[in-house]
Amino acid sequence: MQKTALLLALIPVLWFDPVQAQTPTPAKSGPPKILIMEATAFTRAPQPTAAGTGVHDGTVAADTAILPLGTRIRITGTASYDGYYLVTDTGAAVKGMHIDIYVPSQAEAKQFGTKRVRVAVLQIGKGPADARRKDATNPPAGRGGSQ
Repeated sequence: MQKTALLLALIPVLWFDPVQAQTPTPAKSGPPKILIMEATAFTRAPQPTAAGTGVHDGTVAADTAILPLGTRIRITGTASYDGYYLVTDTGAAVKGMHIDIYVPSQAEAKQFGTKRVRVAVLQIGKGPADARRKDATNPPAGRGGSQ
């Protein structure tokens, strides 16, 4: 009887679905945590991000006290910039409830302006190494994208 109970307890642990492993999971059980944040946009910088990755669609800068490097998020409320993003950067002006979304041109960044957006925290990051691993293995789709 005890062997059967132990076996039944181990089956979910041993079962591994690689497709599900690449899908963002909520930060906690239940629905993702939703934050209302101020969003601005930035263009490509010559240096790598704070996590050591290159800047590309799907890159977001955030205050690591709010959204640690490696955090997967979904942004809504920006119209054409809604989508899945990965926090791989920080910035001197990115403090508190503020995110900075990468866009490809200075004109686009200026046109973006400042917006209030909803940020769903899908998976909390664990720092620069986590951000680099996630960016290399499953980069976010970025604006309008899905994962």
